[in-house]
Amino acid sequence: MSISKQDGNEKPFKKRNYKPMIIILSVVLIGAIGILAGLPGVEDFDAFDVTILPLMNAIFNTFTFAFLIGALIAILKRNVTVHRRFIYAAFVSTSLFLVTYVSFHYLAPSTSFGGEGFFKGFYYFILISHIILAATIVPLALTSVARAWNRDYIGHRKIVRWTMPIWLYVSLTGVLVYILISPYY
Repeated sequence: MSISKQDGNEKPFKKRNYKPMIIILSVVLIGAIGILAGLPGVEDFDAFDVTILPLMNAIFNTFTFAFLIGALIAILKRNVTVHRRFIYAAFVSTSLFLVTYVSFHYLAPSTSFGGEGFFKGFYYFILISHIILAATIVPLALTSVARAWNRDYIGHRKIVRWTMPIWLYVSLTGVLVYILISPYY
């Protein structure tokens, strides 16, 4: 662990190694979601209508998208404090999305898309690109935040050039996937 000085402050700052935590969280989250995709769902679950969960997923994805846009605008205006708050809000809404997503896929069987023609191809293109990029955003977002926490602003800027557009795409296409498949729940 290296020691660096804070911006304009003589007090030493100790960098932390977040890489093991990022790897563990990424493997656990992506692995759990992958396993859930292959499960049939709980039979005879009737405590509540689980089809409300995908709507909640879309709402959380919408909030994530809005928070990321806010973070982008804030950093372009060089307002780091507001940027940081929006990023933390995006992490909270994404975490809530993950809870409802995992809950739905544990409790409900898979839903097939019933559309035909252009919309079927469009839906599967959006869905597949969304899934692939959603898996990549986990380590990218965690690494981006870890670099900011370690005050590695050059490394942070390098990785967020990829993280921000991918995370925006994933949150937007998450809403689009919901809109396209919602008639078939």
